[in-house]
Amino acid sequence: MATDYTDASVHEFVDRVAHPVRRRDAETLLELFSRVTGEPPRMWGPSIIGYGEYHYTYESGREGSAGAAGFSPRKAATTIYFPEGVGAHAEALAKLGAHTTGVGCLYLKNLDDVDLDVLESMVRASYRTVTSGTFGQRARDSAPSAG
Repeated sequence: MATDYTDASVHEFVDRVAHPVRRRDAETLLELFSRVTGEPPRMWGPSIIGYGEYHYTYESGREGSAGAAGFSPRKAATTIYFPEGVGAHAEALAKLGAHTTGVGCLYLKNLDDVDLDVLESMVRASYRTVTSGTFGQRARDSAPSAG
């Protein structure tokens, strides 16, 4: 996830999302992420909607801050970010519904095709993990994903 938040309007960004399903899904996720995190949405870079903030320090000494939870309504799919890696959510992914994954990203083409309760539990667990102190795990170090 981008490491710098901006003052850009989240709602103006969502209103400009061209794909109607991505725009609709973004509206749903705005509410879900706000409820789960208790934080207001902020733009991180030009296209990521983030909630809260966490500080990370890797063994290499590299450190910084990033949104503790976030998503981006991209052209091909909505991307949901999991800083601890999607592999940490293998059991939930098996119950989620239609999705694909990257190392630290979950890609959803349509929220109608997933179980929103499962997604909410994943976001909640992820947010709790990365905000529990200085977070140092890299996404690629999580268990292999199931999706």
